Order: sequence, then structure tokens, then C-alpha cells
Amino acid sequence: MIAAAASRQTLWSAGTTCAKGTAHELKFWRSQVSTNTIDAQLFRKMFLSGARNLEIRKNWINELNVFPVPDGDTGTNMTMTIMSAAGDVSAIEDPTIDDLAKAISSGSLRGARGNSGVILSQLLRGFTNTIRDHSELDGELIVAAMQKAVETAYKAVMKPKEGTILTVARVMYEKAQEFEEKEDLDKLFQVILTAGDEALANTPELLPVLKEAGVVDSGGQGLMTVLHGVVDAYNGLELNFDFKAPETKVQTVRQPISTDDIKYGYCTEFIVKLEKEFTEEDEASMKEFLFSLGDSLVFVAGDGMVKVHVHTNHPGRAFEKGLEYGQLTRMKVDNMREEHEEKLFKSEVVQAAREAEAKQRALEEEKAEAASKKESAFVAVTIGDGLAELFRGLGVDAVIEGGQTMNPSTDDMLRAIKEANAENVYILPNNKNIILAANQARDLVTDCNVYVVPTKTVPQGIASVVNFVPGKDPETNFTDMTEELANIKSGEVTYAVRDTKIDGKEIKSGDIMGIGDEGILAVGADVEHVVLGMLDSMVDEDSELVSLYNGKDYSEEAVSALAAMIEEKYPDLEVEVNYGGQPLYYVLLSVE
Repeated sequence: MIAAAASRQTLWSAGTTCAKGTAHELKFWRSQVSTNTIDAQLFRKMFLSGARNLEIRKNWINELNVFPVPDGDTGTNMTMTIMSAAGDVSAIEDPTIDDLAKAISSGSLRGARGNSGVILSQLLRGFTNTIRDHSELDGELIVAAMQKAVETAYKAVMKPKEGTILTVARVMYEKAQEFEEKEDLDKLFQVILTAGDEALANTPELLPVLKEAGVVDSGGQGLMTVLHGVVDAYNGLELNFDFKAPETKVQTVRQPISTDDIKYGYCTEFIVKLEKEFTEEDEASMKEFLFSLGDSLVFVAGDGMVKVHVHTNHPGRAFEKGLEYGQLTRMKVDNMREEHEEKLFKSEVVQAAREAEAKQRALEEEKAEAASKKESAFVAVTIGDGLAELFRGLGVDAVIEGGQTMNPSTDDMLRAIKEANAENVYILPNNKNIILAANQARDLVTDCNVYVVPTKTVPQGIASVVNFVPGKDPETNFTDMTEELANIKSGEVTYAVRDTKIDGKEIKSGDIMGIGDEGILAVGADVEHVVLGMLDSMVDEDSELVSLYNGKDYSEEAVSALAAMIEEKYPDLEVEVNYGGQPLYYVLLSVE
């Protein structure tokens, strides 16, 4: 199985074809490439091709997750991270290396999700910081940038593990550094890809948990997927990048038309950078409004932005609607009736929109300044309506929806920190895969003190809030909250999505699994017996309280019956039940 997983990435450089007309149809075009330097236009194509290659294969990378849980998300996290940068890169039509470097670094840094996404953003940050002062790239510069990328990524991780994406990146740099013919980019890239593929195939030998599960490191696989797409573009085999949602296909046919036939005279386009939650109801409302203004509507929402194209007689109204949800960018208005007046009309409409935007921003800034900062505030990450309400009831100021099924980005953290509006903000990631993104947000904030309490589970997050003492020195509070985490034993119950072997346990698809702080504690056919089996490992003579948080797929009656079974088995323990509402995980539990 390992050999099969490790060898599959070698298919990328040979190209991939899909059935014509599918949502992920690929368009390749070849060109003869014979150069030992890379200019800005080629570098742009290479980066976008790498991003697209990852996007296409993200679901397969998700399946490489060691734990056979229903929310493997490495591929998704890495894709959303790189796509945050790819959207900005794709909009640069006449780029310089400096333009591209800034877009890649800033976009990936703020869009980083999950540990794998944060590490990818740090690799990109180190690489682009090295190349930004150059007009083109050669072999020596690429290797120097690889060195900086590896150094930056290793520094971002508190305790780097070998057998991960970090190892794959480091081995590629080392082999590239040793290669003597760096001026020959064809050969250099082949050395880099071969070294990366071999390092990826070797990750199970460095991390026994990978070998036991029969998979290679998913983060390393994601990195190699990007790089194969990058080198393919250099070689002329280029993946078409379209920043619209993959399932959206728009074909434009230009035909001569009479101005008398034009009902709506202004072709209006803009992008909204969302500054607040954009729900399905908001999307439906905005579409309905835009349809009322005109026709030929193209509307794409996702990744924190909304892209709009509409033919209307009132561009200003369309802009004003967009301003209700965030800042406008890439505004464009074409007068389809009178081309010679295009610049005049566009200038007037855009200026009106900018003035409206400036007015709105000024009002928001005045409101923010009027509200005095609190001394301390909390930002918690969780998923499930019950858990969100529980944290708010404990005094948490901002709750970010996310967790196992969707890791929030660094930008999500930054917005929540701003919303909290305090001198000292404590972030509770409540998931080990979110801590790096929280740390990255902390390092970007300059107008308040941010403390990332390294909570890896929801029960740890709850305990840390409870142990906060108002009026106490912020550093002391942070230390006390962090130390309290050692007193909490946490667990979660879900189902297996594939057959595997891990922690010495044979697991079949559909089995119920109980996962503790250090790995899988119990496997069985039903939730109740798995929870009791977990408690056999978690309860000791100092235990006093068992807390249960039932998910949306585990009823109140079921969790009440489970609590009764626990009380019968452990009569000296108090059992507390709370509604969590989390998806995929039947029960979250803790022992204190």
C-alpha cells in the first residue's frame, strides 16, 4: 500500500487527462522551453499551475490522513492556503517578480489553514522573500530561496518532526545544493523532484505511525503535488488556472450588436473582500438584488470573497450592495453603448463607489474608536451550535466556527482578534491542527497582546476559560491557563472511513473509534461500549468529573443513557452532560 501511495505522485509530470465536459476538465498546452532563467510571466504560470495541480488532487490527499476519521483535511487546508495567494497572483496581468513574491507571501500567510497549510505558507514566505529583489530566477537563486524556505518553515514549528513535509522540503534543498550543474534548470528540477519523491516515499520509515497505517505523509504529498505542477508548467505542460469555482463554466461569445438592442448599458464587474459572515441567505439576497438591476449575472462566492459580473443601467447601486458585505476591489465598468465615453462614465461610477466606501470605512473606524478596549478578551475556535453557545456563556467574546471539519485561516483569527477589541486577547484553538495558524496570527498583530493557549480539545478550552482570573497579570493568567491543560484528559468518538491498522488496533470501515490525547483508545461496534472502554484508560484514583458533549447525530436520550451507564460503573464520579451539536463526532468527553 505504501509503495502504491508513494508511486502515484510520479504520474503528475506525465500529465493527466479527464473526460471531456467534466467539472475538472484540464486544458493542456505545450510550448518549447529552452531557457536557464525564469522571468515573471513564466514564474506566474508555474505557480498557478502548481496551485491548480493541488486543487485537483486535494480529496485524494485528504484520504492519506493517518487516522481513518471522516474529516481528513490536509489536502483541503493546503489547497485553501495556496488558493488564497493564487487568486491575487492570477489578477496580476503584467507582473514583476517582486509583485508576485508579495502576492504569494501575503496571500498564503493570511489564508493559511491547519498545520500543513501554515507550513506551506512559511515555505512560500521564505522562498519569495529571497527572490523578490530580482528580475528573473536562475538556478543559484532558486537553491538559495529553497534554503531560506526550509529555514523559515522549521522555525515556525515548535517541535519539528522528521518524516513530514519539513523532511521532504529539506531533502530537496540538500540535493539541489549538492548538484553542481545548477545553471541547467532542466536537470536541476529533475534532481529536486526525484529527491522529493524519494523523501516522500521514505516518510513511513521515519514515522512508524505512517508505516502502520500504510500511507505516506499527506503534507509531503501535497508539497510534491504542487511542485510537479510547477515543473510541468516550466516544461510547457500547463494546467489551466481559473479562479472561479471549478463547477462554474461561463462561455462568452462576442457578436456584433446594435446599441438599440442593449437594454442594460453598463458591463459592471467587481470583487467584494468579505468582512463579515456571508451566509446562504446573504448570497440569495444579493443575487436577487443584482437580478433586479439587470441581466447577464455571473456570481461566484467562496474563500472570503464574492466576484460579480452584471449588465445594468445602475452600476453605483451594484457597488453599494457589495459595500454592505465588505471592501470592493478590481472594479470595472464598460459602457456598452458609447465606447468613446467609457473612461468618463467608469471614472464617475468608480469614484462614487470609492467615496461611498471611504465614508463607510470612516464610520466604522469612528465606531471602533468610540468603543474603549477591554482589558482582556477570549477568542475560541469550535464547531457545533451547542459548543459555541457554551463558550459564549463562559464569557468568550468571539467564536470562530471551525475545528475538525474546517480549520480557520490566519485571516479568520486576525478578524476575530480585532472584533474582540481588547488589550489582551487569549486565543483558544481547541484543536492541535489550528495552533500554528493561531501563532501566525499572533505574530502579525501589533496593536494588542495576543496569547495562544495551546488547547488541543474543546474540554481543554473550557477548562482554560474557567481558570482565568480577572484582574490578574496577563502573563500569569496565561501561565495558569496553560498549566491547567495537564489536568484534563480528553477524548472524541467518531467512525472509521477505511480499513487500517493503527496503535496496534485493527480497524474496519464503519467501526466506532474512541480517540484520546495520545491516540486511539478503543474500537467497537457502538458508541456506548467504546466510551466505557476509553474511560478504562482515562479514569484514575484522582478523577472526579466526567463531562460529555453529544454531537448532532447522537440524541439527548442516547447521551442520557450513556451517562447512566457511566454512573453505574463509576459511582464515585460526577457525570455532567452538555449539548455540543458538533458534526461527525458522536461524543466529546473529558475526565478531570
